[in-house]
Amino acid sequence: MVGAAGRQVGAQVMPVLVFDIETIPDVKGIRLIEDLPAGLSDYEVAEWAFQQRRASHGSDFLPHHLQRVVTISCALRDAQQFRVFSLSEPDVGEGEIIQRFFDGIERYTPQIVSWNGGGFDLPVLHYRGMLNGVSAPRYWDQGEGDYHDSRDFKWNNYISRYHSRHLDLMDLLAMYQPRANAPLDDLAKLMGYPGKLGMDGSAVWQAWQEGRIAEIRDYCETDVVNTYLV
Repeated sequence: MVGAAGRQVGAQVMPVLVFDIETIPDVKGIRLIEDLPAGLSDYEVAEWAFQQRRASHGSDFLPHHLQRVVTISCALRDAQQFRVFSLSEPDVGEGEIIQRFFDGIERYTPQIVSWNGGGFDLPVLHYRGMLNGVSAPRYWDQGEGDYHDSRDFKWNNYISRYHSRHLDLMDLLAMYQPRANAPLDDLAKLMGYPGKLGMDGSAVWQAWQEGRIAEIRDYCETDVVNTYLV
C-alpha cells in the first residue's frame, strides 16, 4: 500500500525505509535487576524470567526494556535503488546496530514503515538506544532541531502516532483499534505473498543460543519484505 517509488515531497521522492527488529532476553539486565545467583546460566536466567512473566501476565513476552536487539533488517526504496539488508554482524554489539539504524534516518530522512513498530520495535529501540548511549537527533526532532527543515517536523515527525514520517501499517489498517489488529503473516499469505518462512519470533532465542545468527537475519529480512509488499 506504500507507493513503490516513495512519497512525493515537492519535486523530490521521499525515500521509504521499511524495518523490523529481532530481540532476545536481556540476560545481563535481568541478572542485575533481579539479583539472581551468579551460577545460573543464561538459559536458566531467561527461563526464570519467562516463568515469572507467565505467572504475572499470562504470556512469556518480556517487557520492552528487557528486549536486547540482535538485528535490524531494512528494505530501502528511493529514486535510485531498492535493497534489502541487515544492520548486524557477528562482531557488532547492540549499541552499534541501533546507532546504524538511526544514522540511516539521519542520512536519508526517509518515511519509515513498520508492522507494529509503534507498539514494539520503536519503544524497544528507544529504551535500548538510551541504555547504549545512541544519538538520534533527526529522529527525535519535533520542530526544534537545527536542521534547515526542522520547522516542518513540528507538524510531521517520527514520534507522533498520527503523523506519516513513521507509518505503522498494522496500526493504520486497524484504524488504531487494537482489537482489529491482524498478523502480518496472515495478511501477507492472503495477498499471495510468502509470509514467514521457517521461523517465527518465538524461535529467535533458541536460534541465538545455537549460534544460528544467519537464520535470524534471514527471518527478519523476510518480515521486512512481506511488510514492503503489503
